[in-house]
Amino acid sequence: TGSFQDAGVIQRAYNLNFPLHAVPASSAQCLAWSAFSVSSPAVVLEALKQASPRGSSAEDRPDAVVVRLYEAHGSTVVAWLQTSLPVKEAMLCDLLERPAAGGRLPLEQRGVRLSFTPFRVLSVLLVLGQ
Repeated sequence: TGSFQDAGVIQRAYNLNFPLHAVPASSAQCLAWSAFSVSSPAVVLEALKQASPRGSSAEDRPDAVVVRLYEAHGSTVVAWLQTSLPVKEAMLCDLLERPAAGGRLPLEQRGVRLSFTPFRVLSVLLVLGQ
């Protein structure tokens, strides 16, 4: 009942098409860990990849990752991207992973604040520290 947003259709579709797979592990206790989280159910973290170096796509850039997200509900929303990785710099970038002019994003306690308009795709370049 209700809208597709209320029914959680996007999340259920991802669960159906990309199910979790259980693998045997040792009996040692492991702490729960999540590399990324997004504060809004309207925003989907679609891709995570190692960044290409500036000016070249031939080699990977070991000190940075690109996170690609999109707004899936047709709404205008502010979402917080949080990560447990040691991020020292965050910036918006284009699809070729070039930093956007004025795209530097402040690192806040809640994470990185991102503003979405309906169905907008954002790419965020995260430069990692030690």
